[in-house]
Order: sequence, then structure tokens, then C-alpha cells
Amino acid sequence: MAKTDLTKAEKSWILYDVGNSAFTMLACSLIPIWFKDLAIGTAPGQISGDQATAYYSIAISVVTVIVAVLGPICGVLSDHKDRKKPFFTTAVALGVIGCIANGFATNWVAFIVIYVFARIFYQMSLVIYDSMLNDVTTEERMDEVSSYGYAWGYIGSCVPFIVAMVAYILSGGLSEDLMWFSPQVGKIIGYGVTGIWWFAVTVPLLKNYKQVNYTESHHGDIAMVFGKIFGTLKKIATEDKKVLYFLLAFFLYIDGVGTIIDNCINIGTDLGLPTVGQVVFLLATQVVAFGGSLVFARLSKKFDTATLILICIVGYFCVCLYALTLKTLLHFGILAFGVGCFQGSIQSLSRSYFSKIIPVENSGEYFGIYDIFSKGASFLGSAVIAWVKLAGGTINIAVASLAVFFALGFIFLKLADKQPSARTR
Repeated sequence: MAKTDLTKAEKSWILYDVGNSAFTMLACSLIPIWFKDLAIGTAPGQISGDQATAYYSIAISVVTVIVAVLGPICGVLSDHKDRKKPFFTTAVALGVIGCIANGFATNWVAFIVIYVFARIFYQMSLVIYDSMLNDVTTEERMDEVSSYGYAWGYIGSCVPFIVAMVAYILSGGLSEDLMWFSPQVGKIIGYGVTGIWWFAVTVPLLKNYKQVNYTESHHGDIAMVFGKIFGTLKKIATEDKKVLYFLLAFFLYIDGVGTIIDNCINIGTDLGLPTVGQVVFLLATQVVAFGGSLVFARLSKKFDTATLILICIVGYFCVCLYALTLKTLLHFGILAFGVGCFQGSIQSLSRSYFSKIIPVENSGEYFGIYDIFSKGASFLGSAVIAWVKLAGGTINIAVASLAVFFALGFIFLKLADKQPSARTR
């Protein structure tokens, strides 16, 4: 890492972004390809290309709904003293197991079911992980530390991904002339190296993390937990307008971010672009995102967080409109570059902004609610992609339609920034 005055706790926390981003990178690139290789065809049990795109989007939506229910529950329970690490460890372990197991699936139904399982626990680990930010750093350093997490996550994810990509190529993914072993072995290697990397890079956080902020209240049964969640939602809706408007803004603008990340390969394949070119540009996007996140980390020392998020929203709005012109691999590359400039920054700054305006002792619960708004938006975006494709529309129109979410998100974030903070320490 670059020379900084990061503490051991901050470095360990950042490393989890390096670990989990490997799974994110695989989900954005090879997983949709492997799924379509298994699913598309004329043999019994296989489906068309448009159906595969739609079903993949539906699977992401299923994950969204499940995590939206489980996230706040686990968040409330993890806010109790010494609970965050066990919840986090369990989510990581199950996510890694699901990731590795996915490589052994031999038909598209089993493949998508196992992927949903792995992705649920991957997302659950992020709910707890994000809530740890208040424990590992100070409010003044949150923007910088959060940005470093995304920055190094982008670069770190390239290491296992390159191994997975080589395995894909040597399993005949590009040409049978390059086949050294079967596609099944290629998947096993790709998922295996990703899962092992994910777990190994998480070890420092499991070792060094200490829960500093926690609540003394106890909620022993599910009814009481839901009562606590509904009480907090009521408080946000009636008393804490800053959090309310931010969550509405986040719900809207993160829709496009998550949907583009989840469907980047689907965009290219639907346009008939070569797989190798798409993957090369995606790798380049990781480098661009690394640089972009570091730039915004520096800017966070001079500008307020809301202003930087607004800049990212405008950038994404332009990217969505540019999608209408997509035809060639070069166009895809330009789109990927635009996404890379703002992708990590809009997510890291949103995370740190939210961390600054919530009660530190209830960060798990609040980030569970945050995740509902995040995944709820992704649900709508994936549903839009599925609806447009099943209705016979183009992927260009589907992506461009996401621009309206960024425009509305811009408006609500401006409203949020004008509200006084109700946070107390």
C-alpha cells in the first residue's frame, strides 16, 4: 500500500475490501459467462440467450429480497457487545464455502442456486463489514479510509481474477485449440482461487478487529428485533430527515451503480462483442477505479463528502446516456472507463457519509437498513433490465433508462445535505 499513517485496525479493515472484491470481480465477468455456457442451447433443459439474461437478473433480485430481510435483523443482533465478529466470521465462512462449491455445479439450475447462496452470505458479510467503519477509524478519517478500501480492493481483485481468467482460457473458453483441461476444471480453479483469496485476506481483520461501539439493550427474540427495526425506521421517517433524505438519494443513485456492475458482461455479450475484449477492458476498469478512488480520497481532505458524491452522480448520469451509442468494443471500452472513474468513489463516499450521520452504537442496525436501500435499488435496476429484454428491447435502452435514478438521487442528496445532523456521540 501507499505510504500513509493508517493504523493496524484500518489496514486490516481495508484488506477485507481486497478480499471480497475478488468475488465481486468474478461476478462481474466470468460468472455470467459460465452461467450462459451452461444455460444456453437447444438440448433438453437449456434455454435461449434472452431467457438466460432475464433469469440471471431475477436471481440477483432474489438475493436482494433475502438480504433486505436478513440484513437489519443481523445488524440489530450484531450491535450487542462482542457480537459483530462472530456474525461477520459466519457470513464470510458460508460465503467462501458457497463460492468454492459453485465451481462444481454441472447444470445451470444448480449453478444459479449455489450462486444465490454464496452471494447472500457475501452481501451479509458486507452489511457487518461496513458497520465496522465506526470502530476502526475516526469520523475525520472515514472518507479517506473508506476510499482506500475500494481503491486497493480494485487492484487486489485482479490477482485471483487473472488466475481465474487463465484457467478459463486453458479450459477452451476462447478456443478449443487452447484447451488444456475441461471447462468444469476451469470453473473449479476459478472459483477455488477466488474463495481461498477471499478468506486468506480476511484473516487480519478477524485477528485485529475489536468492537468499540455497541448497544447495552438486549433483543432476545425475532419479535423484539423487528420491533427495534420498525422503531428505528419510524424515528428516521419522523425525526432524522438527514438520514431519511440520504437513504432516498442513495436508493435512487445506487440503483444504476449496482445494475451496471451486475450486468456489465451481459451488456457486451448482448451487443455481440468479443469476450476477450470485454474482459481486457474490465481489467483496465479496475486500474482506472483504483486511481479514481485514490483521487477522491485526496479530494476528501479538501471538499465535503456530499459535494464529491454529487460529482460522481453527474458522472454516472452521463455514462448512462452514453450507453445509447454503444455498438462497438471501443464504445464499450469508453463506457467502462467512465464507470471506472466514479464506481469506487461513489460507493466509498456513500459508506463514509452514512457512517458520519448515524448513531455509532447502532451502526449494525443502521447499515442493515442502508443495505435494504442499496439492494432495493439493485432489485429495481435488475428488474428493469429483465423487463426490457423480455419485452424485446435493447440493452442500450435498458442501461440508458437508469439515468432517471441518478437525476432523482442528485435532488434528494442536495436535500439531505441541507438538513441538520441528529447524530450524537
